[in-house]
Amino acid sequence: MKKIIALILAAVMCALCFAGCGAKKDKLIVGITEYAPMNYKDEAGNWTGFDTEFAQAVAEELGMEVEFVVIDWDNKIMEVNAGSIDCVWNGMTLTEEVLAGMDCTDPYIKNAQVVVMKADKAAEYTTVESMKALKFAAEAGSAGEAAIKDSGLDGAYTAVLDQAAALLEVKSGAADACVIDITMANAMTGEGTSYADLTYTLSLTSEEYGIGFKKGSDMPAKVNEVMKKLIENGKLDEIAAKYDLTNALISNQK
Repeated sequence: MKKIIALILAAVMCALCFAGCGAKKDKLIVGITEYAPMNYKDEAGNWTGFDTEFAQAVAEELGMEVEFVVIDWDNKIMEVNAGSIDCVWNGMTLTEEVLAGMDCTDPYIKNAQVVVMKADKAAEYTTVESMKALKFAAEAGSAGEAAIKDSGLDGAYTAVLDQAAALLEVKSGAADACVIDITMANAMTGEGTSYADLTYTLSLTSEEYGIGFKKGSDMPAKVNEVMKKLIENGKLDEIAAKYDLTNALISNQK
């Protein structure tokens, strides 16, 4: 009887082990925020964008499905290391904090943090010094927030949930300016956009995007290999062209 019970327990443990491993191998849970043109919802309510399609292309090569989960950006390192998500793939700047807290892929996009304000006020503010008295907004825990603080523009600063909220602060007049990624500023401001009265002015930083995984993960190396393949076969260029990011791709930098 003891032998039978032992065999049953062993079988159950083995099944649980395989089930756990299978779930991990079959699905990639990607932590994101809603941020055009990287990850945002189309008219049908489905996730789209450059990073969305990039993640899906990589997952397909790895034989995995993708599930996108909206996270609190300020807690991204904690989320990935706690295992509630597998990675952060959302126009993430490779800051010192990110590189210390996660294992990251090679960079794939060149980016900058830019000041966005009402277009009719832009000519009045052409230097950091001239902006010192302005009310600023940025996403909590973002590179934009860091750029504001590093530039000494945090005298009247408000942290908000995400970059879209930062734009709304400026549009509504609650803030004079915000600092967001240039990739988003290109997609979301100016003629023909929802923020036609906004424009971006100064670049405060130059940076690169990467994908972050849990410390000790073997996934960054795997994703790097697939990334090389997608660059060589033109797939990454094809995705970038859809979202006006061709010139931002590091693989296209001279």
